[in-house]
Order: sequence, then C-alpha cells, then structure tokens
Amino acid sequence: MSIFDILGGEFIEIIEWTADDRDTMVWRFDTVGRAIKYGAKLTVREGQAAVFVHEGQLADVFGPGLYLLETNNLPVLTRLQHWDHGFRSPFKSEVYFVSTTRFNDLKWGTRNPIIARDPEFGPVRLRAFGTYAMRVSDPARFMSEIVGTDGDFTRDEITFQIRNVIVQEFSRAIAASNIPVLDMAANTDQLGALVAKAIAPVIEAYGLVLPEFYIENISLPAEVEAMLDKRTSMGIIGDLDRFGQYAASEAMLAAARNEGGAGAGLGAAMGAAMGATMRGPWGAVPSAAPQPAAPPAAPPPLPGGTAPRWHVAIDGAASGPYAQSDLPRLVAEGRLTPATLVWTEGQDGWLEAGQVPALAAILGATPPPLPR
Repeated sequence: MSIFDILGGEFIEIIEWTADDRDTMVWRFDTVGRAIKYGAKLTVREGQAAVFVHEGQLADVFGPGLYLLETNNLPVLTRLQHWDHGFRSPFKSEVYFVSTTRFNDLKWGTRNPIIARDPEFGPVRLRAFGTYAMRVSDPARFMSEIVGTDGDFTRDEITFQIRNVIVQEFSRAIAASNIPVLDMAANTDQLGALVAKAIAPVIEAYGLVLPEFYIENISLPAEVEAMLDKRTSMGIIGDLDRFGQYAASEAMLAAARNEGGAGAGLGAAMGAAMGATMRGPWGAVPSAAPQPAAPPAAPPPLPGGTAPRWHVAIDGAASGPYAQSDLPRLVAEGRLTPATLVWTEGQDGWLEAGQVPALAAILGATPPPLPR
C-alpha cells in the first residue's frame, strides 16, 4: 500500500467500547480499511481490557484508563512495527475489547446420573445442579486459548465447556468424599469447595477464574426417594402394634358414621370399644366423670371349636367382626348380598359372599324383596 493510499484512508483517532451487553465477553473494534493514527486515544473503562493483535501476533494489553497510543505505551507493537528513531506512522492492528466483569448466575448440572458407592445404600445414582460465576482473569491467555479471531464472543460459547469440566470433577469429588447420601445436603459447601479447587487449574489455563461456585441440590432417582419416604414414615409411626390398633379404631368409627342414623348406636358402641382398647396398651384415659363398671366377662366357648367371625365390607369400609348368627340380620337390612366382600380367619383374602359355601344357606334363605 502506497503512502497516498494511507493518507487517503480514514485515520482512527478514538478507540473505545461503549456497548452494555451482559452476554458479550469479547468484541473486536472495527478497523477494516482504516489505519490507527499514531497518538490516537484509547479509552478502556472499568471492567474492560483492550488487546492489540498485529499481523496475527498478540501485542499489547491495556487495563482500565485513558491512553495515547505512542511508542512508550506500545512497547511490543513498537518492536513489531520497527519504529526506530522516532518513526511515527499510522499502523494497522486489530483491537479486541475483553469484558473482565463477572458473569453471574451461570447454570451447571449433570446431564446423566453419576454412579457413586454409598456406605449405607451401596451403589446409587445421583444427579446434581447448581450455579457459578465466571470472570476473565488473563485477557491475553483467554484470547490465545479460547477466542482466537472471533470478533463477537459470547459467554454461551464457553459455558458448555466449563459445564463439562465441572461435571467431570464433581463426579471425582463425590466418589472420593465418602460422604453418605443422607448427609450430602448438609455438606454441599464442603463438596463445592472440593469441586472448585479441582477445576481451578483447568479454568485458569483458559484465562478464566470462577469466583463463586455453588451446589444447589443433590438428588436420588424418584423411585429411591419414594422408598426413603416410606422408611421415614415407618420411623414416624414408631410402634406398629399401637398404630394398627389406632388405624382399626378409626376405620370402625368411619364405617359407623357412613351408616347414618341407624348406625349411631353402633358407632357409640365402637367408640366405647376403641376407648377400652386404647386404655389397654396406652394406659387409662383421664376423665373427670367416673367410669361405669365393666360388664361381666363372657363365658369361654364350648368345647368343639370356635364359630367363625366375619368381617363385612359395608360402604367401602371394613365392618365387624360379626357372629354367624348376626349375618341374617345384615342380609335382611340389605347390607349383605351375594356381591358383598367378606373375610374370616383362614380365608385367603376377601371374597364375594356368594362364593363362600358357608354363607350359601344364609343368602339363599333370604326372602325376595316385596313388590312395589
């Protein structure tokens, strides 16, 4: 290019980056077809760095401040330009502005479960996710290792690679920590510090640093969490015998209430029976009024076996037990039909009454309903 071409072109006198884009990490100043005037002003604001690249070689790096581009401010570029004996000609260089502010609230997470060995549960599959902050610590290294000649480099172009590094080191940290799964929620800060320390050398090789790193959650597969919920429920229940008595009493009262007015007396009797049951294993229930005397004990059954006791499903709830002699009354009231589910000791599960031979005579003896 002749001197006339240079003089005929437009000289660049002010170089700056004023855009406020929170996603852009590197932006190239437009110098196509123009030369930078010797003595031009370079403005680098807080949170920025300016990198000069001359004929493919990384030259000078400037931090925040106002600079006059002269020989004393461009030592590397002066050697590359061979500016000897005070030669002050315009020059051709590419200027890249690098954002050195923090990029916050960046997400990371495990795409696939991580296999770990838990001291209590054995091999388990874990998932985790969290956030981190990223900042350029060495603009020259970041340009040479990551950006290259990209004139509009955004954070999305590097976060995918950082996520891979985090997940790899997180897997190693989990495997080496020996922290039980149930205790990981209380040790996420410790795990986060281990992961941040492990990935620091790799991130620094990119010219970056992660000032903040957080593990927000470590979770098990849904089916494993469901089993843990059941185990927790069993621990809350405590004594299963007492809980079984309580559950049976609640079912009896619910069945009595569902029977309406006709079952009010039965409900009261069941409530009294429940109270007696609760007083047995759980101790006496305090009451301000004196308790009535207990009825005399029933005589033992006659030799030759015990009559079956029947449980009947009425309105979706178990009712009973009933003696064999009580069943005709239930049939007459319409609460026991051949389709009603019944159960007695020794029977394999609930069956329809019509399928039980012992009840055939009772159901067959029922008179048909009166004509309307």
